[in-house]
Amino acid sequence: MKLLSGKTALITGGSRGIGAALVRRFAEQGADVAFTYRSSAEQALAMAETLSQLGTRVKAYPSDASSFQEAEALIASVLQDFGKIDALINNAGITQDTLMLRMSEEQWDKVIHTNLKSVFNLTKHVLRPMMRSGGSIINLSSIVGITGNAGQANYAASKAGIIGFTKSIAKEMGSRNIRCNAVAPGFIATDMTDQLNEQTRDAYLANIPMKRFGKAEEVADLCVFLASDLSSYVSGQTISVCGALHT
Repeated sequence: MKLLSGKTALITGGSRGIGAALVRRFAEQGADVAFTYRSSAEQALAMAETLSQLGTRVKAYPSDASSFQEAEALIASVLQDFGKIDALINNAGITQDTLMLRMSEEQWDKVIHTNLKSVFNLTKHVLRPMMRSGGSIINLSSIVGITGNAGQANYAASKAGIIGFTKSIAKEMGSRNIRCNAVAPGFIATDMTDQLNEQTRDAYLANIPMKRFGKAEEVADLCVFLASDLSSYVSGQTISVCGALHT
């Protein structure tokens, strides 16, 4: 039996990178999957159609997770289409990297708004329907939210905020059988890392004990575990996927 058979998951930012890997893994493990996209409509709709052939329901929704109203409308639409939400994976996020001396107020606000407020928006609107039968909320943080990183003060602050938010929701909602955990990826092979020059890649790899970048699927596999009944007593935790970069 697949780990997520009978469950319905909502994944934000699911059209590319780690988000796309999440959608694929959850569908492969038997979950019905709703996922959001912002601009990659053709790619998202094609992925939904392809994954639906696995025998589960997969549907893509255009939605801006950083909008409180759009998040509310999204939850309502998913509940109408699927009947329930067993797992929410808050994955949507952006970067606007630059040193603090050069960082504009707009760059700060945009990253905090997209990365942190979106987690509040979706969680706020999913809690009441999830209280009926319990569920799992998984928030994508980052190793940078734990260690900090030069040139990423806005991103680090947003991801550290997600960790604090996660712990608070776990404490608030534990009695309602709602679990909340954070996943903190390290350097994961994505379109962004593909654009790094060889010298920069080598510098990053030198600091990773496992001497390789992680795979998006390895992040997704942890999220499958956290969404499944195998992790029924795991809540309020931040779990790194970083090849021992942070220990």
